[in-house]
Amino acid sequence: MKKKICILGSTGSIGISTLEILSKDKKNFEVVLLSANQNFKLLLKQAKEFKPKYIYTNNIFLENKIKYFCKINKIIIINDLNLLKKIKFDITVSAISGIAGLLPTINIIKFSKKILIANKESIICGWKFISKELKKYNCNFIPIDSEHFSIAKLIENKNKNLIKKIYLLASGGPFFKKSINLKKVTPTQATKHPNWKMGKKISIDSANLMNKVLEVIEASLIFKLPLNNFKIMIHPQSLIHAIVEFQNGLTTMLYHKNDMKIPIGNSLYENPFLSKQLDKNIFLKKDFSFYEPNNKNFPAIKILKLTNVLNETGFIIINILNEILVEKFLNKRILFTDIVYKLLSILNSKAIKNYLKNNRIQHINDVFKAYNFCRSLVI
Repeated sequence: MKKKICILGSTGSIGISTLEILSKDKKNFEVVLLSANQNFKLLLKQAKEFKPKYIYTNNIFLENKIKYFCKINKIIIINDLNLLKKIKFDITVSAISGIAGLLPTINIIKFSKKILIANKESIICGWKFISKELKKYNCNFIPIDSEHFSIAKLIENKNKNLIKKIYLLASGGPFFKKSINLKKVTPTQATKHPNWKMGKKISIDSANLMNKVLEVIEASLIFKLPLNNFKIMIHPQSLIHAIVEFQNGLTTMLYHKNDMKIPIGNSLYENPFLSKQLDKNIFLKKDFSFYEPNNKNFPAIKILKLTNVLNETGFIIINILNEILVEKFLNKRILFTDIVYKLLSILNSKAIKNYLKNNRIQHINDVFKAYNFCRSLVI
């Protein structure tokens, strides 16, 4: 029997990679739901190939663009995942970028046997709500960001008390070891990641190391380990994705080519995923180098020392402020360097201290209240 697949964010880089894998194995998978927010041309192309029963979007403009196509192809458009009835997806891939992916991720869990999440913003902002739904509906969760997928594999069936340190590896971004005036960096330059094909937001985060700061927070939540168990290292080749050092003196690491289809494919399949991209001579060809990032070149790592904001509400504030500032940079309203400097300044402000003192995240609506509060702070 074919496995029923749901893809939230099908036109993004993770969604595209997932569909590339599924297109080669249609006898075993049926894509039942696709979703997008803006790229209607690619969405229509995907719908023509995979013929889903549902398309999910809450963008009226996109809905109007695809309405006729969906009508003649008998595809149901929904703007609320709770409208789904009597359906259980074998696998859901949650890859809607940013905080916009939070509610869809929470709402789709009840309809899913297994969910693959590649949205760190959702995990950082709503892990307490996501984990509650996972337990309530007995839904299996697999992180498919390469780093967290790798950590999960490395510590699988291991005693967490034996973990001494977990290293998250970063490429260093497009400007690592380059002589360049970062104040003059353009969005086009900052989104040209040296090793990965990714969306704009995550590419910007990778360029200034905010991606790793957020991934440390994400890993701490997922694996229930304190922040000081994690360390960020620069690995320009992007071939080692995580290193785990154990108390017994042993250290393990996970290597794979910098292609997201590898963690996605290994998560889609219960049996070993056979990749045609394996290179038998990878270790003979590649040099592996590692560097410790410093505060001067990567001031973002200072955030992990701000003890006053390193709590549930603070994590959400960090994530939201960064998302807002990246958006402003992409719209050319602030400088590239302003992203981190403004973020650090706001996190050290009296307004943030007062907010953290007087507010707790008890309901999902509190996350969006925090979002509105952060909007008011970013000028």
